[in-house]
Amino acid sequence: MSRTVLVLNATFEPLSLVSVRRAVVLLLREKAELVETTERVLCSTNRALPEPLVIRLTRYVRLPHRSVPPTRAAVMLRDAYTCQYCHGTPSRHELTVDHVLPRSRGGRHDWSNLVTACQACNHKKGNMLPEEAGMLLPRKPFEPSYVALVLLSNPTAASRWEAMMNGLMQGDASWGFAGTV
Repeated sequence: MSRTVLVLNATFEPLSLVSVRRAVVLLLREKAELVETTERVLCSTNRALPEPLVIRLTRYVRLPHRSVPPTRAAVMLRDAYTCQYCHGTPSRHELTVDHVLPRSRGGRHDWSNLVTACQACNHKKGNMLPEEAGMLLPRKPFEPSYVALVLLSNPTAASRWEAMMNGLMQGDASWGFAGTV
């Protein structure tokens, strides 16, 4: 599994995930500062630095609103790899993406019409509406924000970011920065 680093804007908003290599380049060029590290240490011939887990840009970057296309991977990530009909969590290769309103009945391929379903539920529902098949959705499908998908993609970095933000909101002085590299 490739390691990724959460990049925060200067205002602590999550921006994206980058490779460890890209994060180190940003740190060495002083375009970012280290916020949280892993227990690993990266070594070169003349330098050693802790492996970054979360970095923060030193300057604010204004980004336009980014929408995420409803890919199979993104829909499953939004739905936490759980069948939205039976709430089961089969292996990922046993999951499918279902059109709530079937395409043959005018359903669109967009966030508000796509859910994760196990093969059995998808087969049972077939070309029907969930109500017609006696299957209810726990929530209406929605388009997740880009930031939400970034955080869902790296739960470790997301939990550290959340803890850090809770600490900052409560005035916890122990959440000082790990230092600029």
